[in-house]
Amino acid sequence: MEPRYLESLFQKYKSRGVVIDANLLLLYFVGSHDPGLISRYKRTRVYSEDDYYLLKELIDYFDRIITTPNILTEVSNLSGQLGEPIRQPYFDTFKQKVSILDETYCAATEACRCTHFNRVGLTDAVIMQISEGQYLVITDDFPLAGILGSMNMDVINFNHLRRLKWG
Repeated sequence: MEPRYLESLFQKYKSRGVVIDANLLLLYFVGSHDPGLISRYKRTRVYSEDDYYLLKELIDYFDRIITTPNILTEVSNLSGQLGEPIRQPYFDTFKQKVSILDETYCAATEACRCTHFNRVGLTDAVIMQISEGQYLVITDDFPLAGILGSMNMDVINFNHLRRLKWG
């Protein structure tokens, strides 16, 4: 992905907003609680602290961070696998970070009508429904990024950003 193209996407969606996929939002919440936990928690160990700081820069750049109840439920369920004594203080961080998000709702019946529902499931179908023509999507889910791209929706695969920053 060309840096100029990325810059144009960032500018286009700075005030409109960006949707952060569940795995990346989990990285953000875990890193916000304790960046050192990223490498120790099984659900975020594929990421580095540098990935967290890159994601944090992105989130701080955009005026609106869009999420859905579906994304938040996934993040909460994955976060629930944290053991004590980390779990309780982590969920205090979770509550704090949820307050900066702009939550958008899409009915499951509407998402199920999405052409790609059977391939991507409910959460990703909701992302497709709410984002089309509205928001930039940032994900590290290669199949989701591919489908969104094929639908001419604006999407950035986080892995491309990682390569640009540290490749």
